[in-house]
This record gives sequence, C-alpha cells and structure tokens, in this order.
Amino acid sequence: MPWIFPALSALLSRVSDLLSISISHAAEKIRDGVRFATVGLIGREQLAELIMLAAVAQEHLLVIGPPGTAKSAVVRRVAQSMGGRYFEYLLGRFTEPSELFGPVDLRKLREGRVETDVSGMLPEADIAFLDEVFLGSTAILNSLLGVLNERRFRRGHTQIECPLRVCVGAANGLPEDEALAAFADRFLLHLFVDPVPDHQLEAMLSGGWHSEQRSIVQHLDLEHLDTLSQALKSVDLSHARPALANAIRTLRQAGVSLSDRRIVKAQRLIAAAALLGGRTEAGEADLWPLLYVLPTREAQQQGRELLRELFAKACNNNLFSVVEEASQQPLSRVSRLLEAARNCLGGDSAERRLEMEALLRELDANFSRDNIPPALDAVRLRLMAQLLSPA
Repeated sequence: MPWIFPALSALLSRVSDLLSISISHAAEKIRDGVRFATVGLIGREQLAELIMLAAVAQEHLLVIGPPGTAKSAVVRRVAQSMGGRYFEYLLGRFTEPSELFGPVDLRKLREGRVETDVSGMLPEADIAFLDEVFLGSTAILNSLLGVLNERRFRRGHTQIECPLRVCVGAANGLPEDEALAAFADRFLLHLFVDPVPDHQLEAMLSGGWHSEQRSIVQHLDLEHLDTLSQALKSVDLSHARPALANAIRTLRQAGVSLSDRRIVKAQRLIAAAALLGGRTEAGEADLWPLLYVLPTREAQQQGRELLRELFAKACNNNLFSVVEEASQQPLSRVSRLLEAARNCLGGDSAERRLEMEALLRELDANFSRDNIPPALDAVRLRLMAQLLSPA
C-alpha cells in the first residue's frame, strides 16, 4: 500500500501548518495583551514582555528597583490583561505564612487533621506578585520554594498542585545574605529598573494622567499562554545550542559565571522566545534572553558588551523592548518603530503629529538613506506625507 506514505506525509504537513498558525496566533494575542497593559506606563514595556516570556517558559522573574517605579502597577495590569487568578502581597518582617498560603482549617483541626484553607491564596493563583520578597521569614521562603520550583504546596495533610504560571518577585536590591541570595537564584530572569529618564518625563506625565482614567480589560486567555507553554518541548534548539555554548564560554573567559542549573534552564527561555516570535525552531536571533539570566546589573552590563555581535542578531516580532534593551543596536528597534509608526498613522490630531515628528527624528538618528530597512523606509515616507498634508 504505497499510497499510505504520501498521504501520511501530507497529513503530518497539514498538522504542522495548523500548529504553526496556532502558535503565531497565540504569540500575536500576547503582543496585544502587552500593548494594552502598558498604555500610559512609559518605559515599562520591557517588564511586561519579560512577564509574558517567563509565563510561557514557566519560569519566574525578579524585578530589582527603587520604590515608585511602577513595578506593581505593571504586574497588576498584565495580570488583568491575561486573565486567570491573581495574588499579590507585600511581605514584611512579621508576615505570617497564613497570610500567603491560607489559615489552618479549624473544622478539620477539630477532627485531628492539619489542613490549610487555600481559597483565594497563593497556592490557587495563576499569576502572583510578591513585593519585598526577601523580607519573608524562613518558613515563608521554604514554602515558596516548593511552590516556585515544583508547583506544589505542602503543609500538614495538605498537598496541592499549584496552577502558577509565573511569579514576579520585587525588591529594592539584591540580598547579600547567602541564604537569601540562593533564594534569589530561583528566579531565572532578573530585571533591573530605574526611574523614567528626564527626556521621557512629559510622556510619563501625560500617560500616567490618562492611564488612571482607563480600566484594563482582558485581551487574551490563559489558553494562549498554555498553547505556547505546551509547545515548549517541541521547539528545535539544535541550531541555537552551539551559539549558546560559545556565548557561555565567552562569558566564562571574562569572569562572568553562571551556574549549570541556570545555563540549562536558559534553554526554556530561548525556546519561549522562538515561540513568541511565531516559530518552532530557535536560532541565534533567540539567544537574547541569556542577558536577563545574568544575575546582577554589573554582569548584565558586561554581558551585553561581550556578546554584542551575537545580540546584534536578536529579533522578535512580538517582544520589542526586551530585544532592543539586550541589543541596543539600530536593527533591534525596527519592530518597535514599525508599530509606533502604524499607531501614529491612525490619526491626525495635534498630539499625533507631535508623535510623528518625534518618530521621524528617531528614524533619522538611527538609520541613513542607505541602511534603512525597506519596511521602515516605506512608513517613513507615509509619515512625511501625512505631516506635509494640511491639518
């Protein structure tokens, strides 16, 4: 029956095409979620994108920065955009485990069983945000390790599988205590945030004023995240691994070390980056998450310079800001500039025209007539034509 093999091949090809369409659709929906969640939050797209990357990879993110830098606002709005059960808590020196995990069930205790009522608490959350995470007691941190690493909560007779997609921890600085440093290492991604720079103050004021008057609605389902997470193991990393190994060697030779565990788990982020770009095969363009695996600000600064040539190849159709920050080279800005241009061309108000002028200045500062990508050149001409037309 020789006809079976061509038919089977055609069926497998069709299944592969449908999977690619599903992955691309899920990645685009996640981009929409990031876009709507960060409206008015100037300079915080990077954080929102890393939350999505971490959620797809089923890893966790640690955000380091001073108070008042909109860390909690971004996480909260991304969670609202994603849907699912959200848990948030500000830890302190006297925080009790029950405040995170739930109280002991008194009815069961009278029956001689120690069980925890986790209703509405961290063990039931799909997305969690723990502010001042290093202020937790030893008992809290030990229980957190089980939830973060194994997605399981254990206390007494209570044994619960946790649905947690991603936990975002926040602190003002990295801990010096060795025990706390070991706990910080359980967050695979580290992001360092600073206050909005001077040249973006006007945009921050305007965006903040308007964002307080709008509500965030759900723009995607957890199914979109789960579609990508379930496809993680099917991503082909064979083309990315040699470049990843060479990058690790380069870092080691310069004295920038990573634990074996972090190196191995970095592959999950690389696979997630490929999926969020709509692909099931990872390449050198998807190695940029390695920057955020480096645990300190100094290591990240050094890593960006050491891996400059590698990160120059970074690109992603749906994660603009994190790629741009990793590369800090003109070509990494193409996707963001294209989206900004399309948004500007959608209206002709005085505010829009100012945005167009600013965008044209950025385009001309980054690209010459000889090296501007064709797609950007086309939107540049459209921006100029709209600005020259009567208001």
